[in-house]
Amino acid sequence: MALSLGSMALAGLEARRLTHEARSAANIAASEASDQAQQAEQSSVTRVLEAVKGEELQLGKATTVVRQILNWCDDHARDLPWRRLDATPWAIMVSEFMLQQTPVERVRGPWRAWLERWPTPASLAAAPPGDAVRAWGRLGYPRRALRLHQAARMITDDFDGQVPEDRDSLLRLPGVGSYTAAAIRSFAYGRREIVLDTNVRRVLARVAFGVAFPASAAAIQERVVAEQLAPRQPGRAARWAVASMELGALVCRARNPLCDACPVADLCAWRQAGNPSWVGAPRRGQAYAGTDRQCRGALLAVLRSGPDPVEDHQLAATWQDVAQRKRALASLVEDGLVVATGSTWSLPS
Repeated sequence: MALSLGSMALAGLEARRLTHEARSAANIAASEASDQAQQAEQSSVTRVLEAVKGEELQLGKATTVVRQILNWCDDHARDLPWRRLDATPWAIMVSEFMLQQTPVERVRGPWRAWLERWPTPASLAAAPPGDAVRAWGRLGYPRRALRLHQAARMITDDFDGQVPEDRDSLLRLPGVGSYTAAAIRSFAYGRREIVLDTNVRRVLARVAFGVAFPASAAAIQERVVAEQLAPRQPGRAARWAVASMELGALVCRARNPLCDACPVADLCAWRQAGNPSWVGAPRRGQAYAGTDRQCRGALLAVLRSGPDPVEDHQLAATWQDVAQRKRALASLVEDGLVVATGSTWSLPS
């Protein structure tokens, strides 16, 4: 029987883990019996109960939640190219930079074009940084392009052109914080990491704590639950990172969650409480129209439109508010995204 897309994606994670762990005597066999993994989960959930007093999470329930979400992911995970078996650590790293504050569907095309042009860190490092900014297009937050270019140079110079696997080395790279380092180690190298993105945090908030949304910053209890729910076996933990993220993106959505399609609806504390409304601080979407951020994007669009430097009057035609335009342009220069060349402006070379 043909494997589902979700199964292939998760199989890719397991295959990458085996490739890297085979180099050490501490390699955990891919064929480890499921009862050993479940025993590890059972032990971890016991510690959850000790750390999260008075919450809805219970031993048998938590173990079942992990197993059922993993099973659901086998059949329902999206076919994301950066989760496939042939995705390199560099390809996964590029996806993580692009996916920061950007929806998946906006990333697919630019990610593919980026990897066709720069399939390795060395190929990007050899290009001018302005080319990276230009190729970033309309993904937003273009400083990510510069950080990725800087990271590619460091990987080329300091790590023999290979995305490092250990956490400390990853954290040295420009643009890589604790979340991105954890994601690369989990998705590229099959390591046991706690990957807490917005989707995962929402799943934990609802299933374990019975609230509609997590707090703005992860609390100690949330981190304890996330840490202890992650299976002990690295490959299974990497699968859990994907599965919980997919559930949050596809089913346990911020708006209009599909509770009837959720594999753990009968175990969800929020569902059992009647899906109570959020009572925390108001959740406001980030404004864009008329902001300095929109102005910066409009100015960059002009600079990306061709290889030649741009004159002041061309920028003036893009944004009528003179004070805001000057302020946005100054911030672009400060960020290294725009360079003054005499009386004209250009992307960094």
